[in-house]
Amino acid sequence: MPTKRKTDRIELVYGTLDMLVLRTLRWGPTHGHGIAKSIERMSDDALKVEHGSLYPALQRLLQEGWITAEWGVSENKQRAKYYRLTPAGRRKLVAETSRWERFVRAITGVLTPAESREA
Repeated sequence: MPTKRKTDRIELVYGTLDMLVLRTLRWGPTHGHGIAKSIERMSDDALKVEHGSLYPALQRLLQEGWITAEWGVSENKQRAKYYRLTPAGRRKLVAETSRWERFVRAITGVLTPAESREA
């Protein structure tokens, strides 16, 4: 799989990192590095998650009660903090996904002229 050049990467829109983290945690508990790599992999390396952005987002999600954290041992036998989605986090993910889908439809409506949609 070819890797994206740095210039091919897309900047995350403010607020989307929280939603992407919550989405990643739907599949089960994961440590921070695993969350970042999952987002990058699922975006075909178009999105780069910097640790300087990820860990403040994880702290924010913890404070909101949307995720919990506990220490464990990673696959390579290193101590790591594992994050897990809470029921409140699942509800937040549903709400944010709906809001994001409305946003995408609105932007698509602006980018696609009405006459081309009618054709």
